[in-house]
Amino acid sequence: MTKIIVGEGMSSYKVFAVAALLFLNAGAAFSTDKLIALTFDDGPRPYVLFGTKGNHLGQGLMNVLDENGVKATFFVVGWRLSPKTWGERRYEENIGITCLDAAEQLVRRGHELEDHTYSHIELRGAERKRGEQWVLGDVNRGAEAIKAVSGTQPHYLRPPDWIIPDDARRDLERQGYHLLTISQQTPVALRDVNSLDYLCTRNAGECPKPSLEDAVLKQVEQRERHGVYTHILAFHELSTTTAIMPELITNLKARGYRFVTLSDYMQLVRAKP
Repeated sequence: MTKIIVGEGMSSYKVFAVAALLFLNAGAAFSTDKLIALTFDDGPRPYVLFGTKGNHLGQGLMNVLDENGVKATFFVVGWRLSPKTWGERRYEENIGITCLDAAEQLVRRGHELEDHTYSHIELRGAERKRGEQWVLGDVNRGAEAIKAVSGTQPHYLRPPDWIIPDDARRDLERQGYHLLTISQQTPVALRDVNSLDYLCTRNAGECPKPSLEDAVLKQVEQRERHGVYTHILAFHELSTTTAIMPELITNLKARGYRFVTLSDYMQLVRAKP
């Protein structure tokens, strides 16, 4: 414990100021020790965020995050932020809440919205068919839709399937975007941890074993063995993912992890020596 020696003529205000400074410095050193940036792609999906109304009732992801005191970052798809849009008719349940209303609720609850493009099309193939300018336009169109909701220009882009042509990547970085990736060329602390949660929606046999939660924790433990205690966890807005969140969050907190938004994560991790 740090002792504060009070000298003659040292006012109580100065003592308090020194103590506060020492506390803040200690907090800053601790804050980068064990961090989780929880991120979700492909939304907003109201039936996931608020819970379903059908036969298979499930808790909404927003309530799960609120109950656990977690702020997350959502990589949303621009077309979903069009008025009166609630989702894809073939795969999603209409619970009477639009995607736009859901996005506004996310912002009000303190979560972040970042860019997952407007069309959610694989960008390498899109560039071959339509050209680089179309790719850049699709990303920027998604950003404009997000800014109209949040009032903030997105700074982070996660391309669909983490695929993007090199020339488009360079041009988007020049525009100020930070691209998230699973590439081993990216420093490990800034590299996405792919949860593979999307496999659980296709066929139960494809879901990571022994469970999705255990598979994610195993990846975290592998990174810890290499001295990495800061992780960007990449999930999707899925009911199957929501179901494992309470236990996963509890487990990670028990291991000493603190949950932060992606922008806070980047600020803290990049500043770490």
